[in-house]
Amino acid sequence: MPDRGSRRKPRKDPLPKGPERTRVAAELRELYEKGITIRGIAAVTDWSYSTVHRLLTEAGTKFRPARRKR
Repeated sequence: MPDRGSRRKPRKDPLPKGPERTRVAAELRELYEKGITIRGIAAVTDWSYSTVHRLLTEAGTKFRPARRKR
């Protein structure tokens, strides 16, 4: 199979549940509100983009508008 680059596979650890999940979601929200992108948070946490987005949504995050490519 050809090499697909140096992408890491998202972590397989189960997401936390209950109060721990709420705490993690709040921490991710803080990172996002400091200006880190969802992809940046995903890279740091080893969770997929969709998992990070879901946790941010659960935390009540108000998302920035998507940047348009020119």
